[in-house]
Amino acid sequence: MKCPYCGHLENHVTDSRASNSGDVIRRRRQCESCTTRFTTYERVEYTLPTVVKKDGRREPFDRTKIAKSLRVALSKRPVSLERIESIADEIERELVEADQREMASSMIGERLMQRLRELDQVAYVRFASVYRSFRDIDEFAAELGRLSGDPGERAP
Repeated sequence: MKCPYCGHLENHVTDSRASNSGDVIRRRRQCESCTTRFTTYERVEYTLPTVVKKDGRREPFDRTKIAKSLRVALSKRPVSLERIESIADEIERELVEADQREMASSMIGERLMQRLRELDQVAYVRFASVYRSFRDIDEFAAELGRLSGDPGERAP
């Protein structure tokens, strides 16, 4: 590990601790040359699928996009940032466990909508209105009817 202060390659670990969730190890290190202490974080690097967009483009999975979408949908709603991060972690974990090389962005969007529907219906409607690109007020009203359990509305 290269010292961020002097660039020396020799250092020793003075303390190691696992995070509360157990998936990250925090290590305090001390440089052998300048004796400055610094912290490193160690986590497992998972193989995540390539996301196939609607137009056929492919791009690497980016967890920050999920977290950002959740924050936008849940803005001004009574949901903590910790819960938002937890949902993003759950979705990322599901994608790792699915063990697929590629995944359609629509599948990721559906997982996100499912979580939002269970967590906060206002956030779900916000996200669905953008994600599903409702063409008119009737489509939007039909989705609201399904959400409220109106028996006159059909499920998608």
